[in-house]
Amino acid sequence: MENIKLDTSVQYLKGVGPKMYELLNKIGIYTVKDLLEYYPRVYEDRTKLTPIDEFQKEQNVLFLGTLVKPVTLAYAKRKKILSTVVTDESGAIALLTWFNQVYIKDRLKEGETYLFYGKVSTVSGSRATLDSCSIYDVNQLDKIQGLYPIYPLTAGVTQNYLFKLINSVIDTGLMINEIFSDDFRRYYNLAEANYALRNIHFPKNYNMVNVSRNRVIFEELFLFQLALMNMKEKSIGFTNTNVYKDLDESEFLKLIPFELTNAQKKVIAQIKSDMSSEVVMNRLVQGDVGSGKTMVAAVAMYLAVKNGYQAALMAPTTILANQHYLELSDYFKKLNINVEIITSSTTKKQKEKIIEELKNNEIDILIGTHSIIEDNVEFYNLGLVVTDEQHRFGVKQRMKLSSKGNVVDTIVMTATPIPRSLAIILYGDLDLSVIDELPPGRKPVDTCVVNDSYNERMYNFLRKQIGEGRQVYVVCPLVEENEDLDLNSVEKLYEEYKKEFSEFNVAILHGKMKNKEKDAIMQEFKNNNINILISTTVIEVGISVSNATVMVIENADRFGLAALHQLRGRVGRGSASSYCILKSNNKSAIARQRLDIMRRSNDGFEIAQKDLELRGPGDFFGIRQSGMPEFKLANLLTDAKILEQTQEAVKNILEQDRKLELEENLKIKEALYTKYGEQLSNIVG
Repeated sequence: MENIKLDTSVQYLKGVGPKMYELLNKIGIYTVKDLLEYYPRVYEDRTKLTPIDEFQKEQNVLFLGTLVKPVTLAYAKRKKILSTVVTDESGAIALLTWFNQVYIKDRLKEGETYLFYGKVSTVSGSRATLDSCSIYDVNQLDKIQGLYPIYPLTAGVTQNYLFKLINSVIDTGLMINEIFSDDFRRYYNLAEANYALRNIHFPKNYNMVNVSRNRVIFEELFLFQLALMNMKEKSIGFTNTNVYKDLDESEFLKLIPFELTNAQKKVIAQIKSDMSSEVVMNRLVQGDVGSGKTMVAAVAMYLAVKNGYQAALMAPTTILANQHYLELSDYFKKLNINVEIITSSTTKKQKEKIIEELKNNEIDILIGTHSIIEDNVEFYNLGLVVTDEQHRFGVKQRMKLSSKGNVVDTIVMTATPIPRSLAIILYGDLDLSVIDELPPGRKPVDTCVVNDSYNERMYNFLRKQIGEGRQVYVVCPLVEENEDLDLNSVEKLYEEYKKEFSEFNVAILHGKMKNKEKDAIMQEFKNNNINILISTTVIEVGISVSNATVMVIENADRFGLAALHQLRGRVGRGSASSYCILKSNNKSAIARQRLDIMRRSNDGFEIAQKDLELRGPGDFFGIRQSGMPEFKLANLLTDAKILEQTQEAVKNILEQDRKLELEENLKIKEALYTKYGEQLSNIVG
């Protein structure tokens, strides 16, 4: 144990055999560093030694007890029952009992004094009973007395085992790296790293816990903010040669048959400010379904073309790219702005023609899917890139499109409202704009929550809607039947609805279909040739069908609230009243609470905040796949103030030492690349 280092495997620690090593691996502990960073979930208050004569029923107590009789072993209903009696200076006695822990017979000796911790079962006069007490040697009092750490466990690993293992490592005197200078720590009121480590595991009081947790959380968020700034500098740069001179959009706005909302005007002003500055625009525009993000992007593209640049808009699906093309080309044609589209459906001959015209500056705006980022697609003078539904594309894809120009302004759009604290983490390399207002006259979607017992009533309602010329979406989580899960698959539902609604045209849509097949079905639905579309979540980001007025979501409790809100946004796009029916047979309180939020609110930002509170940031909208960091302690909801503090700290350091070359910042630089080196090289490589 003398020569252990942070990267030493825990299998070499005393008391860790092959079986225990496998169990520790299950909870993510492989090295000594992992062990030390396996922080307590909560703490038990063991600050006070309680005399036996002061015991109260149901009380958790830490006490000294001397055995007045040997441990006895009895058998009852296949259980081995071990018991003994202890006393202390108060003269009262306690009967202690354990079950199936035979080793205790040899562990405790008559006449010896031990330290015990447990819950009092009964108190009668001067006699108390306790079951399954933890046992410690008296010389451990200094370690045990205080706040006792409670760790998340797996079967086979006990609290006592982890306590002793972590304690044995800290007792070796192993020191972790302090990355912050004394002056920095004083300015931000941070504890020293080794003090924080020791007192997060073995604190004497809650003040020590708070000081230590604050230090660990600050360092976690600080390094992540630093990584984001590093990514931003390397991937985008800070100098812009594309400073726009003509920022008058009035000619374009005259063509729009409606007034922009104040929120749209505000975001356009932010975009114009970026375009006129010497900083490259890299902006996230987030707004609820139907808030008018596309029109904001259209204004930006118009300004880019007006200033002599080409613009590109990348959408995640062919159907959505076509929708953008049809909507925008009508406006731009009237201004003699040439718009073209490239998707997987574009013929080879058409594609070659478009690529040639694009290279010769005969095309002003190119709209398309991933096809836009193919190597043979070259622009004459690309100045602006707009990416729709940002979460559907990786950072590398966004950058590949931007790299097709010398210096390119970037706008990324998402209809998934994300709480600001989470947006900072997810899109830290982007400036944030929010369209938090819907156009006037747009009706909220009526939402109800039902179970299978309402099927007959629901079917009658759907028939009435279809009879009035409307269309229906039915969405479920799975493509195929899965015996292990009580979920309705899209194929099973398709058969049920075909049988139930034999008089109507029912179609099926899912992600395993080929793109051309999916596009054809969505086009048929848009043309009102399909009455009911049974689908997986592939329609979450899809074409706008104003005639679809009902969204039925099966097993709604299995979806995140953000995803449910996105799906609900597929209806309510026309003048007719629209409805969302959330079906769930789940009776759990949390499931009911989540679906009730959807029933009560049409505000995407309120829903997103509740989703984050209920599900946690790691699961929010499948963010684990989007590069969400796994923090050991930091919580984006409760630690928002520390998050803001770390942003300020990072900016201050980088203003003085952009490359972290000063002596006091070298350890910060080392920690940054130790933790995020791979991600940073992926981003810039």
